[in-house]
Amino acid sequence: MQAPEDNGSPQKPDTVSALERGVAVLRCFTEERRVLTSTELSRLTGVPRPTVTRLASTLVTLGLLSQEPEGDRYMLGPGVVSLARVFLAGLDFRAIARPMMQTLAEAAGGSVYLAVPDGLDMVLIEACRPRTTMLAPRLDVGSRVPMANSALGRSYLWALKPDARKALMESLRLSRGSDWASVEPGLLRSLGQQDKAGYSISTGEFHREINSLSVPVIGPNDEVMALNCGTAAFIYTEDHLRQVIAPQLLALAEALATAIGGHVPPPLSSDK
Repeated sequence: MQAPEDNGSPQKPDTVSALERGVAVLRCFTEERRVLTSTELSRLTGVPRPTVTRLASTLVTLGLLSQEPEGDRYMLGPGVVSLARVFLAGLDFRAIARPMMQTLAEAAGGSVYLAVPDGLDMVLIEACRPRTTMLAPRLDVGSRVPMANSALGRSYLWALKPDARKALMESLRLSRGSDWASVEPGLLRSLGQQDKAGYSISTGEFHREINSLSVPVIGPNDEVMALNCGTAAFIYTEDHLRQVIAPQLLALAEALATAIGGHVPPPLSSDK
């Protein structure tokens, strides 16, 4: 992410550059990148290292980052937990979705996720898995998955209005750089599939060993979410996803949408 003055792009209206940079620093941290140096933060954000150091120091003071004593390594601080709890507490539909999702997880033998967008990723806000599963969980509440090559993200993109989808796909193209050429065909294929079937499938595109299927849900205020069910590829073959999981996940999506006063966008054609 390049800073405005670094790439010559105009400032977006009604935004604060320093705040944008601070949020960019926070978004560098993932489950795979839990500890980062100022040099690494500078590389990931495109912000000069001295500026990153000042931003990180401010975030440490605010409790949003923690710093190793006498070191140059940073990690997320306890302040982000309280913010996340406030956000999650406001999502009343999680309490409605959880028992439905757990029932499907037990019946289908796979993990069931509910996610919302955050930037160019999807963030899990609820996660259920079979109580008898022997597979170690890969994702949990708060985990992020890339929008471009996950079933969750593709399902979300499909449910957007055309102009919003076009703008977001352009942002994805710019962010992925040379990687876009390998990602775009699968994304376009998935969107076309969803036009016909109302769901999106990812067969090893996010995690090589995992196959999953996702369905969008539109909330009462037109907010777009996505439901997902997946597990090991040798259990959830593509045929199994289409024939067994798709009907169950679509039924769950309809039940959740009805309960929260939303809807599930229908496919554009009935040809599956």
